[in-house]
Amino acid sequence: MPDSQLSLITQKIIAFRDARDWKQFHNAKDLAAGLAIEASELQELFLWKTPEEVSQTVSSKKTQISEELADITWFLLLLSNELDIDLIEAVTAKYEKNAAKYPVEKAKGSHAKYDEL
Repeated sequence: MPDSQLSLITQKIIAFRDARDWKQFHNAKDLAAGLAIEASELQELFLWKTPEEVSQTVSSKKTQISEELADITWFLLLLSNELDIDLIEAVTAKYEKNAAKYPVEKAKGSHAKYDEL
């Protein structure tokens, strides 16, 4: 089976990291912290903005938003690699779990948590 694009980009990121001898800094704790920090940097772009201001931010800061999403993905891929978690399998399993917890006939149009449906 050919490698997925996710696997290929993970391999590129690992090669980038390893060429710089950064693996020594990439333990699960620090990768998880880096992931959270990058997610916070994305949130900061939208903090305190009205819906109209959010739309303007998306238009005017598309490149910066894209870079923050890339940083988040970078840390996510490194963390999943470090923990030996196949993201495709994990997302598929979570999808199936959520589909069972939130059946369409109960959850459609509702923001209620699964135990309140």
